[in-house]
Amino acid sequence: MMLHWYALKIFFNKVFTWEGLLEDKGLETYLAVQKVQLKGEAHLTARKKLAEEAGQKEMRYIEDGPLIYERKPLVSSLLFVKAGQEDILEIQALLKEKDAFGRVKGFIYRSADKESFATVSSREMAIFKLVVESGAGGLEFFADDDFTRFKKGSRVRVKEGPLKGAEGYIKRIRKDRRLLVCIEGVIAVATSFIPSENLEIIEEE
Repeated sequence: MMLHWYALKIFFNKVFTWEGLLEDKGLETYLAVQKVQLKGEAHLTARKKLAEEAGQKEMRYIEDGPLIYERKPLVSSLLFVKAGQEDILEIQALLKEKDAFGRVKGFIYRSADKESFATVSSREMAIFKLVVESGAGGLEFFADDDFTRFKKGSRVRVKEGPLKGAEGYIKRIRKDRRLLVCIEGVIAVATSFIPSENLEIIEEE
C-alpha cells in the first residue's frame, strides 16, 4: 500500500487528541512542538492531569523522571499524518463529523487545483523536521497565505551549523536575509540569519 504524508488542520485545540487517535490506528504522525519544562504550580497541575489520564494516548505532557515537560505546538492546529488512500478517506470522514455545536472538526489540505488532497513528499517532511528540531533559535512560521509574498530568492543548501542539510530559498523578510523552508500550500518556516559562507547554491532542475 502506497503511503503519503498529508497535512491536517485540527480545530478547537484538539490537536493532541487527534494525534493520539491516529497513532492508535497505527498511523505515523508529526506535530511540530517545543518541549518546555514545567515548574511550580504548572508542574503540580500537569502531574495531576497525567494521573487522571493514565493509560490514555494524549501526549500533551511528558514525564522524564521527576521532570515534566509540556509539548507546545509551534504551529497552531497543524498535524501531519502518513497514511494510505483508505486511511485518509476515513480521516476525512471523521473530520467532517459535526460536534454538538454543529461544527466540523477540521480539514485535510488540498492540492492547488483542489481536485485531490495535497501530499507532502518524504524529502519535504525530512527537511521540515530537521529545521524544527535543530534547536536553532529565531524560527518563524508562516501560513500559506502569508509566506507566498516572500518567495522567491536563490535556492540554497546549508553546509554548516545546526541546520546543516536544510534546503530552501533565501529571501529578505523584514530587512533580514533568511532561509525560507516551504511545504507548498501548507506552511513555511523562516530561520534566523545564516552567513553566506555556510550556504551553497542549488541549481534548479
